[in-house]
Amino acid sequence: MADWVKVAGSLSAISAGSRTTVWGVNAASAIYHYTNYDGSPWINIPGGLSDIGAAADGTVWGVNSGNQIYRYTGDQSTTNWVGINGSLVRIDAGSRTNVWGVDSAGGIYRYTNHDANPWLKIPGSLSDIGAAADGTVWGVNSSNRVYRYTGDQDPSDLWADVNGSLKRIAVGSRTNVWGVDPAGSIYRYTNNDASGTNPWIKIPGTATDIAAGADGTAWHINSAGDIYRYTGDQPS
Repeated sequence: MADWVKVAGSLSAISAGSRTTVWGVNAASAIYHYTNYDGSPWINIPGGLSDIGAAADGTVWGVNSGNQIYRYTGDQSTTNWVGINGSLVRIDAGSRTNVWGVDSAGGIYRYTNHDANPWLKIPGSLSDIGAAADGTVWGVNSSNRVYRYTGDQDPSDLWADVNGSLKRIAVGSRTNVWGVDPAGSIYRYTNNDASGTNPWIKIPGTATDIAAGADGTAWHINSAGDIYRYTGDQPS
């Protein structure tokens, strides 16, 4: 695929904050951090997670199969992960101060930036969520409907309904939003909600999870666990 370069390894979930901050977990819950060198691309980080969120500023959060929540501290201390109160099944981090997650019932939570009382419940129901460094947040629900958070602009209408059908969403910035539909097709947001009837451009490839960074970086993984980095924005 001209649009994607395959990177060695096998992952079941992936998140990218930037070109140099890419993390993933595999089917056995092992955690990997991208080395920025395709020749030997992944370093194993101790711990076990089922989903992970990596931000452009180096912030990393994860949840495990028991829905327990962790923040990465391996760059600050000898303890790799600190447990945070709460229960989430999906998590994403746009920055140290923009962390969002969803629980097993579809409840939406935003990190308060205070570990003693860490989560603020946001009205709505989602099955996946993406948070960016610039404060942008998107989500999809169990019916594959797509929403963009507008509660910081209009408290009476927290989520704007955006045309499309997606089961996974990733947000690097206001202008770098990617998704995967129920059939595995990959889509990139056009930055125009009203572009015809479909604000999404289909990108070649098939994916089960997608990652988008603040700098335009995008990665995806497929049902076989194969890993790909987007190169469609670079000369072929």
